[in-house]
Amino acid sequence: MSPSSSPAVSTGTSVFAIGKFKTQLLTVESTGSSLSALPPPKQLLIATPSESGEFPVLLLLHGYLLYNSFYSQLIQHIASHGFVVVVPQLYCVAGPDTTGEINSAAAITSWFSEGLREVLPANVHPNLSKIALSGHSRGGKAAFALVLGKTATPKSLKFSALIGIDPVDGMDKGKQTPPPVLTYVPHSFDLEMPVMVIGSGLGEVRKNPLFPPCAPKGVNHEDFFKECRKPACYFVAKDYGHLDMLDDGTKGIRGKSTYCLCKNGKSREPMRSFVGGVVVAFLRAHLEGDFSDLVGIRYGHETVPLELQKVEFLE
Repeated sequence: MSPSSSPAVSTGTSVFAIGKFKTQLLTVESTGSSLSALPPPKQLLIATPSESGEFPVLLLLHGYLLYNSFYSQLIQHIASHGFVVVVPQLYCVAGPDTTGEINSAAAITSWFSEGLREVLPANVHPNLSKIALSGHSRGGKAAFALVLGKTATPKSLKFSALIGIDPVDGMDKGKQTPPPVLTYVPHSFDLEMPVMVIGSGLGEVRKNPLFPPCAPKGVNHEDFFKECRKPACYFVAKDYGHLDMLDDGTKGIRGKSTYCLCKNGKSREPMRSFVGGVVVAFLRAHLEGDFSDLVGIRYGHETVPLELQKVEFLE
């Protein structure tokens, strides 16, 4: 996945800091649009550089019963390094079956070739030959399911890389939500693309003894990475929780503060900066061919905003 020896440290802006591009947030509605282009299948939140250029695209699928707006700070961080980040609102109410959101993600990806260019600033061009797919929590499961062809796949466009941000495949081993993704067979995922799995050290810890942990052991990041094939990398953030990459002060669709749902760290900013930075490093490596930041993080040359519990590469 990367050179076996340790390279020199990159002299550019740290991937964990805000990048050089000014950004803007756009909301694109799926109905009632005045756009001449075909509206998207779902409402979208888009973080994009506001300066001229052609930029790779990242599709991010949100977590269970969360709003896409909860990721606004995270996606602006990523966009500031030269990426167009699209977060659809896949649903407001959902049962255990993820088939609908997987199909919606496929439809949105297919829409990119018809409508994404039309909703971006006039001087911003999405590079649709460089599209990465990511997902958080249940969205991470949906992202893996989409690439594995569990239900639907995009009609024409292909993904070049996959990122699971604390992915979860159900309540417990043997209690996976449909369609199940994990097979519990090592290296069974035939993905044909580089993969990164990001885990939270506190995700498998209960916030409240009456409720299960948000990322239970047996269906979480550790299990997803075990089934990945090379090239793949794995980072676990110690002392941070399943929702710590979200914006501060968020409330879920049911009105509960997201701080009440999962075990969390002391503050969210370090986890947001870490997730944003390592995503940028991975995208630079596998969409743009620049491995310097990713390898710098691997070998400790890059200053990381939190303590890492685990770092592993398959290559």
